[in-house]
Amino acid sequence: MENKDIEIKENEVAVEATETVEKPAPVINRHPEEISYKGAKKKQGVVGSKAVNRIINILLVLGCLTIFFPLYMTIVIAFKKPSEMTNDVAGALALPEKWSFDNFAEAMRVTDFWHSLGNSLLLTGITVVICILLHSLAGYLIGRKMAKHKAFKASYFYIVSGMFVPFAVLMMPLVKQTAQMGIANRIGVIILYVVFFMPMNIMLYTGYLKNIPMALEEAACVDGATAWQTFWRIIFPNMKPMHATVAVLTAMSTWNDVMTPLVIMSGTDQNTLPLAQLNFQTQFGTNYNLAFASYLLALLPILIFYIICQKQIINGVVNGAVK
Repeated sequence: MENKDIEIKENEVAVEATETVEKPAPVINRHPEEISYKGAKKKQGVVGSKAVNRIINILLVLGCLTIFFPLYMTIVIAFKKPSEMTNDVAGALALPEKWSFDNFAEAMRVTDFWHSLGNSLLLTGITVVICILLHSLAGYLIGRKMAKHKAFKASYFYIVSGMFVPFAVLMMPLVKQTAQMGIANRIGVIILYVVFFMPMNIMLYTGYLKNIPMALEEAACVDGATAWQTFWRIIFPNMKPMHATVAVLTAMSTWNDVMTPLVIMSGTDQNTLPLAQLNFQTQFGTNYNLAFASYLLALLPILIFYIICQKQIINGVVNGAVK
């Protein structure tokens, strides 16, 4: 009897388990209006994204026109003869009757192009090299120490605050000090550039250091490397993308600067290209044909340098991502 009772109970448990497994899931009946509302919501999202993309495309086209329109006028006027210049807009935008390089040759003669180009290259090249070497070293020191020491953090904010001081406030004191120190020449201009670009460059370097892990420096320390060796052999090469960025910003600012060489090197025979181009502006007017031809000549070197550094930035980012 006991065995029969046990078998009956086992059969009942098996039947209950089978009913539990084979029991179909409940069907949820959704209202048609709810389904249509969700479909309409998705459709509205697609339409909204298309509208946003159209607005962005229109803004990009307007931005491109804003950039290319002045460049088009510069190229067209540079190749025109002075007799083809008219006061109406249609005449200014019209293509030249004959493309001539006479304006470029005359602009090179008036500005003493090769001498001015040499001065600009000298000032820009030395400034870029010194800024990369000194500012990267200062940015590394401040960036690694400012989290633990308040003095380095205070010095960081003090240096960065220099970006908010306008040049007009410093212009007259700098002219007097450079004259008294005997550096009212290219050396004084280079020193001023290194100081002027320090706030921005140090801010860039200290921010980029966050992407370089401390494990690299700790491993170098374990291997017996000094802090100086760690920076030049490990940190400095890993900051190559930021070096390219600093080089581009510093070179473009130095190359196009007019005020600093004008107030420091006035009266000397060390004109840069921007200073030499002031010869086209007189009290009674401006020779736009020669001026725009000279602007295009001055644009080519810095444009080539910018393109080269842009490739270095992209390559550095890709290599960092692969590593």
